[in-house]
Amino acid sequence: MLQRIQTIWTLLAVLAAVFLFITGQDVVISDSIPLLNISCIALVIIGALSIFSFKNRKRQILLNTISIIINALLIGVLAYWLLNLSGGIQFPEKGIEPIFPLMAVICLLIANVYIRKDERLVKSVDRLR
Repeated sequence: MLQRIQTIWTLLAVLAAVFLFITGQDVVISDSIPLLNISCIALVIIGALSIFSFKNRKRQILLNTISIIINALLIGVLAYWLLNLSGGIQFPEKGIEPIFPLMAVICLLIANVYIRKDERLVKSVDRLR
């Protein structure tokens, strides 16, 4: 069912990846590989797969965990990028790009909590039959 609360949290994480894709166009980590764009597209695809695999909760948890790992790596890469920019670490001069993966991690963790709660509920109902 798409109307569950974990779908909303996963959708918020996907929106954070989309916003990172939009605002991260000035981020140059590697000259040859557009690392940020590839990872944002992968996060959107994994998030969409997670949203539409609502019948298989274990797959949903696995996909959300993969997204959490990718977002954690993005936080590290973007923090490295911020520290290597000229002008110090003053936020008015620099972008807000590391905020989006952090928000996505928090949303995905909350979504996993609700997915596990649904899994426990289904198992308890199956025991009663």
